[in-house]
Amino acid sequence: MSTTPTTAMDTALSSEQMLQFRNKGYLVFRAMLEPAACERMLKVAAEQLRAALPPLEYEAELGYAGAPASLEAEGGRTVRRLRGAYDREACFHAWAQDARVVSRLRQLFDEPVCLTLAHHNCVMTKHPQYGTATGWHRDIRYWSFTQPDLICVWLALGNETADNGGLKFIPGSHRLHIAPDQLDELDFLRPEHPANQAIFAQGKIVELQQGDVVFFHSRLFHAAGVNATSAVKTSVAFAYHGCSNQAIAGSRSAASPDIRLTD
Repeated sequence: MSTTPTTAMDTALSSEQMLQFRNKGYLVFRAMLEPAACERMLKVAAEQLRAALPPLEYEAELGYAGAPASLEAEGGRTVRRLRGAYDREACFHAWAQDARVVSRLRQLFDEPVCLTLAHHNCVMTKHPQYGTATGWHRDIRYWSFTQPDLICVWLALGNETADNGGLKFIPGSHRLHIAPDQLDELDFLRPEHPANQAIFAQGKIVELQQGDVVFFHSRLFHAAGVNATSAVKTSVAFAYHGCSNQAIAGSRSAASPDIRLTD
């Protein structure tokens, strides 16, 4: 994958951006990755989807509302994500370590950066008809680190809108105190809980175009709708943490190695 030469001035976050991340919990970088690199990833992802190249996660395995009841049911082999993206092909490996990503993360963490291979590390797909909606949740719900401060880097390989199940965020929700009874058994915000109604009202869609990138905090509530278009939506997601913030021994987060990155 070709990359654009990067200097410290190219990637330095402004004080306004640093403040926005602290207050809102996310940052959007427009046209961060060039079209040719995105098209290469799309081509590889499409080939691997057609070949059903493992490891895969199927919609039927998640059990979300509207998902096929089993792998044998109609639509049961609809892929939710291509797991293990870092080792799938050089284009994903290169993007995960891209200097434009690492330099910005270094500023946000204020320390050297590690890529975790235990979480995200995937190509996310949202298929028409069988691609299910995702309720309001925080990624940290199933991650186990000494501090709940990780960042997901989400790359749009094509346009992402409300029509095809684009990301929605509740700005500032990474700083909210949420009572246990506001969450269901999977740690999604309960739609029927009265205290959650005002939180839902603050949600906003973040529309993306090919090559746009979102950094968002692991405690930020986010969601995504169904894909009502005729084309598959494809994104790449990696998760990072400061190198001093270690996975808890014996947890799922410690089951795969970290990659220490330099910028």
